[in-house]
Order: sequence, then C-alpha cells, then structure tokens
Amino acid sequence: MKQPYQSIRQSLLLASILYTGLALAQTPGDQTPTPATPSATATPARGGFRGQNQNAPAPYMESPTAYQNTAPSGCVGCVATPADARALSLQRQGGGGGAGAALFQTAAGPGGQTAPAAAGAPAQAPGGQAAGGADAPRRVGPRQNQPNPLPYDLLLKNGHVIDAKNNLDRLIDVAIKDGKIAAVGVDLKPTDAAKTVDAKGLYVVPGMIDLHMHMYATTGEGGGSYAGDDSIWPDGFTLRNGVTTAVDAGSSGWRNFEDFKDHVIDRSQTRVLAMLNIVGAGMRGGRYENNIADMNAEPTAWVAKRYPGVVIGIKSAHFTGPEWEPYIQATKAGTLANIPVMIDYGSNRIERPLYELLTKYLRPGDIYTHCFSGLRGEQDPHTLLPQKGLIEGRARGIYFDAGTGGGSFRFRVAYPLIKAGFKPDSLSTDLHIGSFNSSTKDMLNVMSKFMAMGLTLQEVVADTTWHPAREIKQEQLGNLSVGSDADVAVLSEEHGTFGFVDMDNVKMMGDTRLVCEMTLREGKVVYDLNGLSMDLWNQKPSSDPTVAGHWTAYVPRPALPEQLTPSTK
Repeated sequence: MKQPYQSIRQSLLLASILYTGLALAQTPGDQTPTPATPSATATPARGGFRGQNQNAPAPYMESPTAYQNTAPSGCVGCVATPADARALSLQRQGGGGGAGAALFQTAAGPGGQTAPAAAGAPAQAPGGQAAGGADAPRRVGPRQNQPNPLPYDLLLKNGHVIDAKNNLDRLIDVAIKDGKIAAVGVDLKPTDAAKTVDAKGLYVVPGMIDLHMHMYATTGEGGGSYAGDDSIWPDGFTLRNGVTTAVDAGSSGWRNFEDFKDHVIDRSQTRVLAMLNIVGAGMRGGRYENNIADMNAEPTAWVAKRYPGVVIGIKSAHFTGPEWEPYIQATKAGTLANIPVMIDYGSNRIERPLYELLTKYLRPGDIYTHCFSGLRGEQDPHTLLPQKGLIEGRARGIYFDAGTGGGSFRFRVAYPLIKAGFKPDSLSTDLHIGSFNSSTKDMLNVMSKFMAMGLTLQEVVADTTWHPAREIKQEQLGNLSVGSDADVAVLSEEHGTFGFVDMDNVKMMGDTRLVCEMTLREGKVVYDLNGLSMDLWNQKPSSDPTVAGHWTAYVPRPALPEQLTPSTK
C-alpha cells in the first residue's frame, strides 16, 4: 500500500519543482503581457455617465450610462476605456501622449530589450519576417505627402456651381487649400493647383446636410430600437450620395449620448451631429419613448450645452399618449440650450391637435418633420390643401422638413400641397434599416423625387445645403464661401424614364435622376464614382504624387520594383 502513496507524493513533488522553476525564470524585468484592466479614471459601474461631473446635482446622477462597456475580463491587449482607445489611435498616427497611451508604448526591459507595442501583439510578421523589416516589399519613388508650395491643393474647373447662400448659379471655378475653400472665381489657373479636376458638364454644390438620419447602430439592441439594430452606420450611406454632414435625429438621449459619441460620432468620416431625444434613454421603442417620467428638460439641456456644435437640437418622436408634456419638455430643453426642436408628432390624437402644436407649443425656428405623411392631419380632408396649422405655423417661423423615411411620405399629400405653393423648407431622408431599401433609398433619390413633383434643381440643392444649415444654426456649413470647410459634392444628371416610390408602394414617374460623381470632405476626395480625379492606369501622373495627400484620401500607390522592371527570376 506504500507504493501507490509514494508514487503520488513523488508526482506532487515533481510538479512543485517545475512550478518553482517557471516562477524563478520570470525575472523582475519580464515583459509578459497581462490582461488589460480599466484605467483609474474609468467611470464606475454606477453613479452617472462617462466623464460626468460626479458632484453634479440630481437628476444627472440617477442612472448609469446605457451600453457602457469595458474590456472583457482576461482579454489580453483589449482596450479598457474610450480614453485608452483614443490614446492608441494617437500613437498609431504618431501623436503619442496621454496616460492611456502608456498601455501601448514600447517598454525597455533589461539590457535594452523591448516589449511588444501592444500586449499580445506579434513581434514578427507571418513567416518569421520582422514587420516592416528589410525583406518587406518596398514601394519605389519619393516619400508621400510632401508640403505643397502652390496656392491651391485642388482646383475644380469648369463646373456649374449652385450655392444658395452666395446666390451662385453659374459656371465658375472653385479652389481649395488646407481643407478650406480658398477661392471661387472665373478662370482660376491650373498651374496654381497641385491637382486640377475638370468638372465640365457637372454641378458643383456644397456638401449636403441630411437633417434626419438614425446612426446609433453600435449597441446590439434589437426589438425596434433606433439606439440599436434599426440604425445604420453613416459613412456607407452618406459620402457616396454627396452628404458630408449627417444629423442623428434623436436616437440617443442624455443618458446614452456619450456612448453614441464615442462609438459613432468620433469614428466617422462623415461629420455627424446629433439631436438629443427628450427621452433620456433615447429612441429604444415604445416602452421607453412613451415614458413621460424620463422626459426631463434640465439634464437634456445640460448635456446639449456640454457639447456645443455637436448636439445641435432636441427631438421628440413617436409619442402615442394624449399629453402635451413631451413637447413642453422638449421646447423647454431647446430654450435652455438655445437650440431648435424637431418634432415627429407620433400618434394622431384629438386631445393634442396638430394645429395647436404648430401655433401654440412650437417656437419660431423649430422643425416639424414628416410634413408630407398625412398621418397627423397635415392635409385638409375637404380641400386636399395644407391645413391651416401649416400655413399659420410657417408664418410664425416654423420650418417644415420632408423626412420621407419608410412610412412618412405620400404623393397624394405632397403633390397637391406643393402645387398649392406649400414647398418643404428642407429635404431629409429619415434613413434607417426600414427606409434605405424601400421608398426613400438615399438623399439623391429624395431630391430626384421632389424634382419629379416640380421642384427645380436649384431648389432641391438649397433644401439640402443652405436651408438645413440655417435650421440647425450651423451657418458655417452648406455653402462654398471662402474660408468655409471644403465639403463639396459634384453631381450629374441622368435623363430617361425613372420611377419614384412612396410609403403606399405607388410610384410617380420622372425624367431626371441625380448621381453623385465625386465627394470632398474637408478638401479631400472621399468618393469618386468614375475616377474623375484619377489618372488612367497606363499613363504618366498628371500631378505630383508626393503632394496627393493634400487633396485626396486615395493617395496613388507607387509601383513595386518588379512592375517597373520585370523580374528575371
């Protein structure tokens, strides 16, 4: 009986010796990665939203941020907080700095040995090659993105400019330097620009502003949540349609806005602005959106004032009850923060008629969206013309936005109202998963649809550029004034026979459809449908590739050596 016991004892002793040997082998200078943990400044799990003043009075401390995520436990190399993520991004771009960056900095060990740049990252590329080492493929030619000594980075030549703010509707050139409009004039010289694009036969307009989209797509929440799966990512739906500024219309509220900002606004190439939902939890479905107890003007205005120029409005939407309280709280928040209110009027209730909303509750400068839906009595049932509330509301200074969406636009309403002279102040898409594949599709489809009903090209351009810029009090946008951000769309017209659809799944035929040929965001080409800004593949460059980074996001790639001199191997 002693033999089995001794055998077990010997096994345990051997395991102990091996464990001790491994522990001794790990010296004090060892750089073995450890699981990332939240930084000392990370927001606690309870007690308010991220970055909040912990001494702020109620109701700002009532609940934690919705969807506040940290790194998974034991996730080697995971980023624990948004601050750490930003620090890593800065380091990758050469910005370095910040306490969070220390998580990712290369640390020197004993004898000058270095640890990986990020915990768990491989020191070598696959196949044993050091990343970026001597054996890595090398491009030929001079280093990219040299300084541009010329007056302009990019010149748009021979285009027809439409700019409502500056009353421009003519052939004229537009020059850009350092992301700004540098000059608008006749016969600007191509020799003054690093790159010249011939826009002959095309329309050059300010980058468009979509006043009504839903883009809080990052939370993973389903069940009809626009703070979740019903929203869309902006960049795939904006830039290819000439939209450079997108306004999220109330997907987040004051409780979860910072999560939306961290995950969407701060990571998008499109300029994303936001209207805060008067519901603190945001647009998460009827259970939340009908909760009057979560409609509070003070915390909503407090968050709006904390992010001026990003939070540019207040939104009330989808309310089904008879009370006026959502609109009272929304306009109160708008007044406290000095920003406009947009109303999606929800259910049509006799206790709160549309006429009273437009003539009593909304303030001059507020926005009534879905104005051609016919769902809340916008159309007089007897005359089929605009009801008197729309006429009197416009006289008071209320703006009327199309917001076509998936179920908010009817030809039977829009066509007679437009023919009677009641045209929209702005066009927007209300783009979400239920509208981009149905009747709305995209901004250019909405513009083309309204042209089929009689609006001119100049009107639909104004309704998607300068007019919405004024409505949201962001008048630095939506124009081509010298000094403005060089957000530009280059459009063409297709002529033929086209069908445009509404919420009732009926269509109107039109003979013109708009197409986006090229989009610039802050002076750089970010979308180019037909390679308007690019050279033919088998011809020499028409501009200096070493300064291309000043005018395009698609910097030309120099050839590999074997593409210039065929290999003899």
